[in-house]
Amino acid sequence: MSITTSEPTIFVIFGGTGDLNARKLAPALYNLFLDGWLPKQFSIIGTGRTQLTDESFRENLLNDINQFSRSGKAVKGKWDEFSKNVFYQVSDAKDAETYKEFGKRIDAHNAEWKTKANVIYYLAVAPDFFPIIASNIAKAKLADDPEKTRIVIEKPFGHDLESAKALNKLLAGIFSEKQIYRIDHYLGKETVQNIMAFRFANSILEPIWNRNYIEHVQISVTEQLGVEERGPYYEGAGALRDMIQNHLLQLLCFIAMETPISFSADEVRNRKVDVLRAMRPFSPDDVRTSAVRGQYGHGWMEGVEVPGYRKEKNVAPDSNTETFAAVKFFVDNWRWHSVPFYVRTGKRMHQTASTITIQFRDVPHLVFPKEATESWQQNRLIISIQPEMSIRLQVQAKRPGIDMVLNTVDMVFDYKGTYSSPAPEAYETLLLDTMMGDQTLFMRGDQVEAAWDLIMPILNTWENKKSLNFPNYSADSWGPEIAEALIARDGFHWFTLPLNGEE
Repeated sequence: MSITTSEPTIFVIFGGTGDLNARKLAPALYNLFLDGWLPKQFSIIGTGRTQLTDESFRENLLNDINQFSRSGKAVKGKWDEFSKNVFYQVSDAKDAETYKEFGKRIDAHNAEWKTKANVIYYLAVAPDFFPIIASNIAKAKLADDPEKTRIVIEKPFGHDLESAKALNKLLAGIFSEKQIYRIDHYLGKETVQNIMAFRFANSILEPIWNRNYIEHVQISVTEQLGVEERGPYYEGAGALRDMIQNHLLQLLCFIAMETPISFSADEVRNRKVDVLRAMRPFSPDDVRTSAVRGQYGHGWMEGVEVPGYRKEKNVAPDSNTETFAAVKFFVDNWRWHSVPFYVRTGKRMHQTASTITIQFRDVPHLVFPKEATESWQQNRLIISIQPEMSIRLQVQAKRPGIDMVLNTVDMVFDYKGTYSSPAPEAYETLLLDTMMGDQTLFMRGDQVEAAWDLIMPILNTWENKKSLNFPNYSADSWGPEIAEALIARDGFHWFTLPLNGEE
């Protein structure tokens, strides 16, 4: 029996033969089905230019699910039950005439189910197709019912502030804001969602969640992978656009936002927009002192020789694209006045990890003798998003023994150790929220524009001034030395959570 109260739903996946559907969407929908979250009446219609039958499309998805699903290989009985609701429609996204076939399929399902189903158009395609598909949906009159139709837009949402505004304007002419789901898979991660629960469900945190007790905040998302096959996309994006404008600024908003009045979608999103609007804008001088960039060179990753970025496939030999970015932000309001927020992201780094570190101010007076505090460090709250999912508070405690010697101990909430059931994948959470009409974890139009507005001075400065020292960090390192200088000037250092037995 289904445990969800969602209404009959039709998913139309543009880019049905693409990598995103293969690796993320199809496995997520199948797992939602296994766990009883899909409604009894549902349909998944994949679309693309490739000539496939319903049966061959199902076979492709079965192979994808067997390879990428967190639940392992599909069980025949369950797959048979699921796959009978999977269909394929050959369509050219640029040809408005082919959209009429979607209308016929939707009408057929509505007639069969004797109800009007919710229709979700998922744009798992390159950004250039977003305006084309949205316009053709409108021309075919497939978005006329605002209560029953929704559209999901993948990142990147725009290439800069101007293009983001243009896309928002186009979508607003076809859909209402409550129909538009701008998806950021990072917000669907279990630990990210738990930030709000951790902050707002525990009374002990709010009194110290401000500039009086917090010295600085670090948000770090690093990857061991290089650009791999994404050269054409990455050359037009770079680390600042690809990660900081969306993922990292979203994490910053969760940490810095004021307590919402309720858990309603608009109330939560209002508080996140407030953070972005309170962030200190960058002048040209600020860019020079508060933002650094890097590009990886040749090196070795776990014993394998890897090329530098400029030697990667489809990358210009003199590319000015950054593969590493670190920025110091300030939120100019009463809660966070003068508290720096350091964010960094990079490829070909020593470790693949996403962590948020809140460092608290030191004790105002140290009462212990010097020999007791040789390993002294300030209290930290560390939220690990991946690969480990945990929240740990680092405090000082007495080491066992006759002498008074203090050292750091971790008070840890670990997902694996606490819960036996596996955490859902981010796309499972976000697809279910789309079905249920819950926009809490999705970006609103004004939020997207505020994020672009904040980083545009950095983007413009970097694009108009070629870096003369690229590449400036080697593979399997922690990035360029200037990134260490950025934070060291303030008396801090980048924090790294040891993983896989590292010291």
